[in-house]
This record gives sequence, C-alpha cells and structure tokens, in this order.
Amino acid sequence: MLVERGLQTVNVEIVSEAYAIAANYLRRSGAIPDTLATNERLLGIIVTLIEHGEFNKLRLANKAIAKFEAGTLA
Repeated sequence: MLVERGLQTVNVEIVSEAYAIAANYLRRSGAIPDTLATNERLLGIIVTLIEHGEFNKLRLANKAIAKFEAGTLA
C-alpha cells in the first residue's frame, strides 16, 4: 500500500516492517518501553531515512536503531 506524504509516496509496508524489526530490538534491549504504542521518534527516523533514499527494510531498521541509540534524528 502506498501513502502520499507531502510530495512523496511512501510504501507503508516497508515502513511497518522496518519499524517492527527496530522496535522489537529496542524493546528487548530496554531502550523503549514494551507497549503497543508507536514510538514517534523511531518512526520519524525511519521515515526520514526513506526520504533520503533508503528502501531496504533491514538496512532501514539497522540505521534507525543506530540513530535512535545515538540520539539523532537522521
């Protein structure tokens, strides 16, 4: 499924899969609480990475984890 975000189209499936991978790791490491609520900061990092041209879900998740743990947005 594609969703228009501003002027770009984002593949929701890629975002959700990358988010699930990254959030699972961060929950298990204790970096984010184990809740069903979406972590907006993590989601923002993933969307920013996609806007910069990364579309591989594993690379997205790994880069998002690194940026989240470093405390940066992108």
